[in-house]
Amino acid sequence: MLAAQGDESKVGGPSATTPDIKVDWSGDKGGAVKEQSGPSVDERSNSHNHDGPPKNTEYQWDKRVQDVGDYTDKPDDGKSVHDTTTGEGTRVAVVDTGVSPNHPDLEGVVNEELSANFTTDGLGFEPNGAGDHGTHVAGIIAATNSNDGPAGGGLGTAPDTEIVSLRVFSRKENYTSDSLAAFLYAAEVGCDAANYSVGYPAPYVDPEEYPWLIGIRDAYRRTAKAVREKGMLIVNSAGNDGLNMDTENILSLPTEVEGIFGVSATGPIGVGWGDKHSDNEEKWLTENRLEEPTTQPAFYTNYGSAVDVSAAGGNADVEELSENPDAYNDLVYSTVISTDEQGNVVPGYGWKAGTSMAAPQVTAAVALVRSLRPDAGVEEVERLIKDTATMPEEGELYHGDGHLDLERLIKAAK
Repeated sequence: MLAAQGDESKVGGPSATTPDIKVDWSGDKGGAVKEQSGPSVDERSNSHNHDGPPKNTEYQWDKRVQDVGDYTDKPDDGKSVHDTTTGEGTRVAVVDTGVSPNHPDLEGVVNEELSANFTTDGLGFEPNGAGDHGTHVAGIIAATNSNDGPAGGGLGTAPDTEIVSLRVFSRKENYTSDSLAAFLYAAEVGCDAANYSVGYPAPYVDPEEYPWLIGIRDAYRRTAKAVREKGMLIVNSAGNDGLNMDTENILSLPTEVEGIFGVSATGPIGVGWGDKHSDNEEKWLTENRLEEPTTQPAFYTNYGSAVDVSAAGGNADVEELSENPDAYNDLVYSTVISTDEQGNVVPGYGWKAGTSMAAPQVTAAVALVRSLRPDAGVEEVERLIKDTATMPEEGELYHGDGHLDLERLIKAAK
């Protein structure tokens, strides 16, 4: 792998190369720890605890606890985040499996002219055999709640930001060099943030034994530095291995790289479970109805000093999932796609859990800040997000500087 940031004179010879790392999602659920398909855009979700069919937004606990939009239960006519900003005037990259621009909640959101494919398969920027991971991530960031189907749409944190879909997966495979090229491109086209819900822990014992890992780490570091100088922040999922990244024999890439913003995952246990609830969703998130709060570190999340903040990524009681369909409500609900028997792409909704779902919560927060402070530098944006985060009882090992708090963030950024 060679990189010279556009200057051919800086490209070294064979001694300057670093082996490229391949990420292969063929053996897991495409970057999510747990997932469950939901209704198509023309259907209502099945309900097991509801007197009437619920709207899609009623499943979005991650938005409700942050008072994101107008559907949120606001006491005393309080304002939602969207009463102040919806991310207008900003642009973020989703460096992932590709984003479908044909989902009704993402139509007009994806900049198709700037979106691109960074793999060698010769196809476009839309998903190509790697599933709907990127589409789910994009919905968390910028879904517009535009679906006019019977259950309505889903809502993103920054529905007026613009998404640039940068596909770095061909089928289930990704190469680090493709991702680095995508980051540099995203900064060149003026993205405020790049969401990278991809990563991997690697054995790291001795630099002399694993010199190529040091090379990969340094390539990430140089790229992060270059894009930060252009005003773009790379937001990265911390990983789903349940690892303490401070352990000496683990190097988690790229979360542990200087200049990359690492996000761990939290999630509730007990949202809308069984006979605990009727059709009164405003009570779904009250403490006496949850087994664990929405700020609880997810059972799978990586943790350690490389975490900058935590955010909603979904959680799960694994035993309960096998017995109670409502247990999937603890995952994050967003936009997805599937393929019917004729090969047609069918837009819909679904649940996923992973630090992959936590990172876009922060990417969207960057868009909100930049919409209010368009001239803010990367360090200022980072500082605002960290300084306004609230610290749950588990402390900095799991939450870094705290748990993302959009209400406090927007008040500070105004």
